[in-house]
Amino acid sequence: MNRKKLQKLTDTLTKNCKHLFRGFDKDNDGNVSVSEWVYGLSLFLRGTLEEKMKYCFEVFDLNGDGFISKEEMFHMLKNSLLKQPSEEDPDEGIKDLVEITLKKMDNDHDGKLSFSDYEQAVREETLLLEAFGPCLPDPKSQMEFEAHVFKDPNEFID
Repeated sequence: MNRKKLQKLTDTLTKNCKHLFRGFDKDNDGNVSVSEWVYGLSLFLRGTLEEKMKYCFEVFDLNGDGFISKEEMFHMLKNSLLKQPSEEDPDEGIKDLVEITLKKMDNDHDGKLSFSDYEQAVREETLLLEAFGPCLPDPKSQMEFEAHVFKDPNEFID
């Protein structure tokens, strides 16, 4: 399945989910295999909190080094916040958000989030699962997707 077909099929499910393709393409070969697709859908539709934490962390770890750095947080927050017209530099507000986030989530105080830091913070407050932007479908989108796909699954066969 190529990127265009995956995008068409998942538009309903993933209206607000950025970086979906990167999250599904586990072997980074530029294609989502059937097993990657099934695993991704399983996680989206029926995944446990543990599976969703791992998925979101991988999506937020933009360079794949096993940590969410200040720079990655800044980039994701800058892209997910609405710009407000003001005289204040919007980047300063985002930098403040990054610092607040680190104070809340960086348990070992090393200036970046490991999976352990992220997991502990999310287990204490599940709203932090998507702290850096949406990467999972909302329940309404999930229901719409299931109604559409399971109504006529042959619609998407090559």
